[in-house]
Amino acid sequence: MADKEKDALTGIETTGHEWDGLKELNSPLPKWWLWTFYATVIWGIGYFIVYPSWPTGLGDYTKGVFGYSSRAELSKQMEMVRESRSGWLARFEESSVEDIAGDSELLQFAMAGGRAIFADNCAPCHGTGGAGAPEYPVLADDDWIWGGTLEAIEASIRYGIRADHDETRVSEMPKYGADELLTPAQIDAAADYVLALAGGSGSAEGKTVFKEECVACHGDDGKGLAELGGPNLANGIWLYGGSKEAVAAQITNPSHGVMPAWVGRLGDVEIKQVSVYVHSLGGGQ
Repeated sequence: MADKEKDALTGIETTGHEWDGLKELNSPLPKWWLWTFYATVIWGIGYFIVYPSWPTGLGDYTKGVFGYSSRAELSKQMEMVRESRSGWLARFEESSVEDIAGDSELLQFAMAGGRAIFADNCAPCHGTGGAGAPEYPVLADDDWIWGGTLEAIEASIRYGIRADHDETRVSEMPKYGADELLTPAQIDAAADYVLALAGGSGSAEGKTVFKEECVACHGDDGKGLAELGGPNLANGIWLYGGSKEAVAAQITNPSHGVMPAWVGRLGDVEIKQVSVYVHSLGGGQ
């Protein structure tokens, strides 16, 4: 083998690579870099021996001589958290939502927990802070179809609206147009009257239709009957739109929203916490 060319200035062999007259030197790696590399290799071998580190291909892994498990460590930490919270949780389990709202310590705990629970489970439909969304009720105003007391809110959350629970709350408006219960002219007149409830008189025909078909759920004054889930029609708050076309469409072939029953999805304590939080958003009664 021919002797490798050496750089005339440094005396270091070249690699044989050259670019535009510049020759690459085959300089040795710095000692500090080599010793660092050797140390990391030794550290890696030691880690492999003492900690879980390598899958075996049989659905298992090497355990390591220390027997360390991050899952076991997490379970231990979570058990410590549960123990630290056990006293609070017992108080929540023994208290009603009214008792929780009246206890400053429990209320503070409920607000913190309820805010997190709401963000994870309720905000996708009802918006951040209960601001609502098209076809999803605002929870921060004074309009409550099923009532805005702590007890009423808890019942709605626990059992849902038109959900698959035996105790769910159900109210359905008849399909006055789709089932030909009213004529198009009557529906048009009724829509005019409903829109006038917030500050007008409406037509005589519309008033007649309303009294014959609507007062049973919405009340004589159109302000709703919470015990039946009849919405307030006199406050200008509309779930499916407040134009005459939208109101007429709802009379003709109404839309009915569904809220899941959260019992079984959330624990009893979590339901109480989020109930108190929703009540605090600004529209609780």
